[in-house]
Amino acid sequence: MEKIVFVIPDMPGGGTERVVALLANEYRGRGIPVAILLFAGQETAYPLDPGIEVVSVGSPAGGSCLARLGRIHRMRQFYRSNKNCQIWSFSVMGAVFSTVAALGQRHFFLVSERNDPNRYDHRRIRNLSYRRADVVVCQTKDAVQSFPHGICKKSVVISNPLELDISPYAGEREKRIVAVGRLNAQKNHRLLLEAFASFRETHREYVLELYGKGELEKELRALAVRLKIDGHVIFKGFSDHVLSDIRTAAMYILSSDYEGISNSMLEAMALGVPVIATDCPIGGSRTYIKDGVNGFLVPVGDSDALSHAMGRLAEEPGLSERFSREAVKLKEELAVSRIADSFLALTGEGAERLRGRKQGENDE
Repeated sequence: MEKIVFVIPDMPGGGTERVVALLANEYRGRGIPVAILLFAGQETAYPLDPGIEVVSVGSPAGGSCLARLGRIHRMRQFYRSNKNCQIWSFSVMGAVFSTVAALGQRHFFLVSERNDPNRYDHRRIRNLSYRRADVVVCQTKDAVQSFPHGICKKSVVISNPLELDISPYAGEREKRIVAVGRLNAQKNHRLLLEAFASFRETHREYVLELYGKGELEKELRALAVRLKIDGHVIFKGFSDHVLSDIRTAAMYILSSDYEGISNSMLEAMALGVPVIATDCPIGGSRTYIKDGVNGFLVPVGDSDALSHAMGRLAEEPGLSERFSREAVKLKEELAVSRIADSFLALTGEGAERLRGRKQGENDE
């Protein structure tokens, strides 16, 4: 098979980067040539098979047009030297840059939309590049419907893969509440801190652990001080063994304002950690959480609802045990080998069928 080239800004740690690492390792294990093209950095936080080629074609551009042109030039050189490679972009800007860099060349072009398409500011530019793709992979049906008709016709839904090298935990859970994700505005850790402050008024034995790093850490630390919970909120930073870290926790919280599908949420569920998640637009959480059956869904931005759900999990052991028992069923459904097969199926007859639909399409 032709070399698969994953295109992504950088890999400092995060859900999309985790998915790329899992798929890249899986394909390399099958003997498929794999490269990861980084266009805005050179970090690789997740373990990669030594047979995977990692290429960095630029650093963060900082708004410099010259830096971006240099990046595109180096991408073009790489694609030209790998004439038969497949371009799999797991980034909107990676898709835009690749569209320009591969002009006049013939490559199978797959785009994987990793977030809520409605939250992207430069939709016209994005849609121009997505129209050039052979296949657009979305994480939910609602995400597909967010695009113009012509892009919808070439879109499919594939979930995130899971690969857990540790087994679910079934013992008594520690009084720890955990959250995993970048400390940025999208993840809305402010909401989580406010809900935790309210929760701790009646559940003072619990601590909150935040795994991840980001530009809002200083602000969030200051908020914890104002809420008088700073002695009970632990900023853990990035962890390359986060699954082991959270495995015995009492609950996992996803407080995001919007998401595609949170990989860390799925991993927590597959580990049996009881999950509470905001019911984000495009339905990523809703796709896998059956409210009250294998987890709780709460409205976006509602700290009272989040605090109440945390209280129920803390006070109802039977509820926590049921959530754990039902959630671990995801482990087999989302096995990395199955998801990898679904992506590969798009490069053969599936892609031909999708390309056939493109004839005569009239994008909005």
